Amino acid sequence: MFDNNVFIKGSCANVKQDGKVCGYELQTNITYYRGIPLSMVEYIRVAVDGVEAPAEDIRISVDQVDWFTLKEAETVTTYKLEYGDPLYIRVIKEGGIPAGSHMVKLTVATRTAYIPVPLEGIMEREVNIA
Repeated sequence: MFDNNVFIKGSCANVKQDGKVCGYELQTNITYYRGIPLSMVEYIRVAVDGVEAPAEDIRISVDQVDWFTLKEAETVTTYKLEYGDPLYIRVIKEGGIPAGSHMVKLTVATRTAYIPVPLEGIMEREVNIA
């Protein structure tokens, strides 16, 4: 229903730290009509050209200051993903995504009030990495 909120267009890019590419980031909006604490993120999956990133290499943040592994996020109730504000998703991968055109698929599932099963949103986009 809210699949268009998944994987914000133009948000995929490599991330540099200390002058070296240490991974890549992309952004999503919540696939629900209201905000939720990070503890209600059921899972996030990221695949580049059909190769899925290991869950332990994924970090999420609402402010780009405090980052959490998906395991850590299970207990994070003080940070909320608000409707209309992006969730930043970073994949730790030395070298990031190579330059050129790639198919990137983002899957985000969240638990929400009143709905007994997680809501899953999926979006695949072609991205061009400079």
